[in-house]
Amino acid sequence: KILMPPEAQKIEKTLRSVGMGKICDQFIASLNGAAETAVKEAAPVFANSLSKMTITDAYNILLSGQQDAATTFFKTTTTPDLTSKFSPIVEGALGKNNVSTYWTQLTSTYNSLPLAFSKVNTDLNAYVTQKAIDGLFVKVAEQELKIRNNLGGSRTTPLLQKVFGWADKQN
Repeated sequence: KILMPPEAQKIEKTLRSVGMGKICDQFIASLNGAAETAVKEAAPVFANSLSKMTITDAYNILLSGQQDAATTFFKTTTTPDLTSKFSPIVEGALGKNNVSTYWTQLTSTYNSLPLAFSKVNTDLNAYVTQKAIDGLFVKVAEQELKIRNNLGGSRTTPLLQKVFGWADKQN
């Protein structure tokens, strides 16, 4: 779940305290809806990264002893492509309800105040895009850990059983 940007959480707290929680909930729902829409585009990016994996990469992932070696590999090889795929989708989703426009107006106005000691990031699209990618990799890491440790019989295909069974014997 993507929460309001840190800069807006003080505003959110104030709004909720005066009975305007519904507006906050709608804003948060729009952030999450934008991210969910974007994440659907991840599969081809991961497939492309997998197709470029070398034998050395595979050995490092399987035998490094790192529980998140595959996640780290994918994070390194897919983040730029995920960002470029997610960003326009997030921008479009946020634009449907003028969320980005309102956010930019609010933060730009705040940033121009002489009392604003720390400036607020006005790029809501970049924030939501990055949070969507972060959330995606949290899920990837969870799955990797399950497969590595064969939790709940998560090695469900013959290929996973063969590859990770071999890796277990090597370690």
